[in-house]
Amino acid sequence: MKKFVLYSLMLGTLATTVTACRNIEEDGPTIIQNGGSTGETENLILSGKITSSLTLKANKTYKLRGLVYVTNGATLTIEPGTKIVGEADKNGSLIITRGSKIMAEGTASNPIIFTSEKPSPKRGDWAGLVILGAAPTNASFNGQAGIGEIEGGINNTEGLGLYGGTNAADNSGVLKYVRVEYAGYAFLPDKEINGITFGGVGNGTTVDYVEVAYANDDSFEWFGGTVNCSHLISYKGLDDDFDTDNGFSGKIQFGIGVRDSQIADVSGSNAFESDNDANGSSLTPQTGATFSNMTIIGPINSTSTGTNVSTINSLFQNALQIRRNSSISVFNSVFTGFPVGLFIDATKGVPTDNNIVGSSLVFQNNILAGNVTPLKFAGSTTTPTTFTLTDLTNWFNTGGNSTLTYTADAKFTNAWAPAGTTPNFSPAAGSALLTGGVFTHAKLTSWFTPVTYRGAVKDATDTWYAGWTNYNL
Repeated sequence: MKKFVLYSLMLGTLATTVTACRNIEEDGPTIIQNGGSTGETENLILSGKITSSLTLKANKTYKLRGLVYVTNGATLTIEPGTKIVGEADKNGSLIITRGSKIMAEGTASNPIIFTSEKPSPKRGDWAGLVILGAAPTNASFNGQAGIGEIEGGINNTEGLGLYGGTNAADNSGVLKYVRVEYAGYAFLPDKEINGITFGGVGNGTTVDYVEVAYANDDSFEWFGGTVNCSHLISYKGLDDDFDTDNGFSGKIQFGIGVRDSQIADVSGSNAFESDNDANGSSLTPQTGATFSNMTIIGPINSTSTGTNVSTINSLFQNALQIRRNSSISVFNSVFTGFPVGLFIDATKGVPTDNNIVGSSLVFQNNILAGNVTPLKFAGSTTTPTTFTLTDLTNWFNTGGNSTLTYTADAKFTNAWAPAGTTPNFSPAAGSALLTGGVFTHAKLTSWFTPVTYRGAVKDATDTWYAGWTNYNL
């Protein structure tokens, strides 16, 4: 016979009384007080479903026990400085379901931190953060077009893992000055929960100043949706840094990706990976996100007198792999130190090169530095076109793009900082990144901030990536 226990918790002005009964993993209480006494920080367990609006307080530590869902249109507000940990060996995840919101607005001096509770943490200690909205996607679920089922084994018996809809302006809340550390869970091969997973998230949502560190799969992955994001950092993840799928059409500006030269995924690791969908179909909306001012620090650090190419993990692949009929566009960015720089992969589905010919896939005013093979093209064998590597090279060269032989030629101040120290991503004197930013293309709408430099950082005075972040994990 199960015991029935009553817990009472005061959260600011909100008094919540819950009863622990039935199976705590499946439908148990939303919050359980777990220790803590007068003068001590209280530790609280989040479990099951949060069905009414709730505020998490900064003087407490919260533990995610298993999959925790914010449902029923509830808003989860998280105060600046709040710490949320995944309970050890429980594969904890926080899932904001369609129609609900997360209001996680930290500050530069007091970020909100999602992390492992283990004293010696490692990637994959908890599952990750999942946000699901009602913006358009080209996915389908049980024959229903425009609705997707998010990866990772998230419960769909009640539709809790579904995403997508028709509201491009859908609002799932705010993520600002937020760190997500040691997340990622492989439910099945190619069915993972990432550091942060966005499913059908609309452009009414605010995502700004967010770091994902030591993810056990992708750092950021978008499945459809229209959400715009800025000041993103992917630090030493396992698989891809920025992965776009199923019709994602948002805008991203000022992003940084940093790789550990020894850590890569068995599936092959890229900085950017982009598909229209898994089949490379012509379904709409087509994946067509626009990126500008990205700084990618790959696993290779090379100079004219030496390089670590032979010592990196052999599973590293491309700075950008644009494939399966994706039509993303990239401007004013720098991609360094991958075996391959830009790979246009047209081998599956509708040929990706059609999007180049049709001018929907744009790559302009970018720098590829220290990539062993700067440009690569693989054509379709089932739907052949006349596009070739020569065509790709000509297209690249006429877009204001350039290549540099070594990563050192990009002239960063200290982007390849040793472990335990904060990198400096600012371009040093004489760097080509200090100039060359161009914002005349129609894809660079008024949402973007026009700047005259390339990459994510203007100069030594621009330190947006420091202070609220953690590179010493």
